[in-house]
Amino acid sequence: MQALCPQCQQKIVIDDAKVPDRAFNVRCPRCQTVVKLPGKEAADGAALAAPAFAPAPAAAPTPPPITPVDTRRGPAAGAGHSEEELRAQMMAQLRREMGGEGSSRGPQALVVFPNAAQAAAITLTLTRLGYHVDSVDDFEEGARLLEQGVHDVVATARVAAAAGRPESLYQRMVRLFPDQRRRIFVILVGDEFKSGDGTQAFLVMADLVLSAREAGTADQVIRSTINERKRLYQAFDDARKKFEEVGGA
Repeated sequence: MQALCPQCQQKIVIDDAKVPDRAFNVRCPRCQTVVKLPGKEAADGAALAAPAFAPAPAAAPTPPPITPVDTRRGPAAGAGHSEEELRAQMMAQLRREMGGEGSSRGPQALVVFPNAAQAAAITLTLTRLGYHVDSVDDFEEGARLLEQGVHDVVATARVAAAAGRPESLYQRMVRLFPDQRRRIFVILVGDEFKSGDGTQAFLVMADLVLSAREAGTADQVIRSTINERKRLYQAFDDARKKFEEVGGA
């Protein structure tokens, strides 16, 4: 199986014997963009296409239990052209924000939303703040990427997987060990949140909550909250580094 990375046009070649039956994701070896590929069943009858986005999950009131959603992507009714245009516009804007292909890579951020508009808004904000963003539209895939431990910031929605499905990214973050959790800055975005509300963030176990309407212009609140968190954890981080240095000596 062969494909082209939509970000840098790098050719991606996968041994046909290793291609699973169902759709799967791979990383571009050049720019590390997550690329969705069809499985054997879909590849026999269709050309590669950009993934369609499922509708946004229903917002849950604060602080009632999180709303279960089915993270499987079904047929995208009416999604085709408008979603494709939005993705193309987002990528063009990202290239402008990052200053071209020669830009150096900064800290890592993971953005996971099935809703294209929410993903585009928070992705552009984090890019302006200097983050290299991995953006996927599947909560289960986001949970798998979280296990790599390379992301400094994770932005997603507060949803749970439907019964019988693997846990969502939010559910996986809640179960992280304290030391793992301290290493990432968690941003939850949704219509149920008031941007920068510390009480809401505490109740949902996030570092920052953002209103979906303000996610694209939240540069200042994200920057100031990250800086404040670094200040609070500075003593702990210094002690941990000294401990690791002594242990490795």
